[in-house]
Amino acid sequence: MIPTTHVLILSAALFSIGVLGVMLRRNVIVIFMSIELMLNAVNLSFVGFAREMDSMTGVIFIFFIIVVAAAEAVVGLSIILSIYRNRQTLNVDEYNLLKW
Repeated sequence: MIPTTHVLILSAALFSIGVLGVMLRRNVIVIFMSIELMLNAVNLSFVGFAREMDSMTGVIFIFFIIVVAAAEAVVGLSIILSIYRNRQTLNVDEYNLLKW
């Protein structure tokens, strides 16, 4: 059995890597993958807590987070693809479409 503290430390490390990826990178795909990494880190912490408390509530939250992540992946990748077709770049600094 893996202790819950180890699961939570791993989850915190993955979430921190995701936050650093969002803050430091300029490539849209890398930022998108970092957001997905943060969602998976939250899922991992819910798994740890659900196993520790022997409850199904955490598993239900995990299911909803996976559904939201799948919907976010579909919508996000389609938006990234359409912006790439117009701008021909994946650099975030070049995206000023949503400004006035």
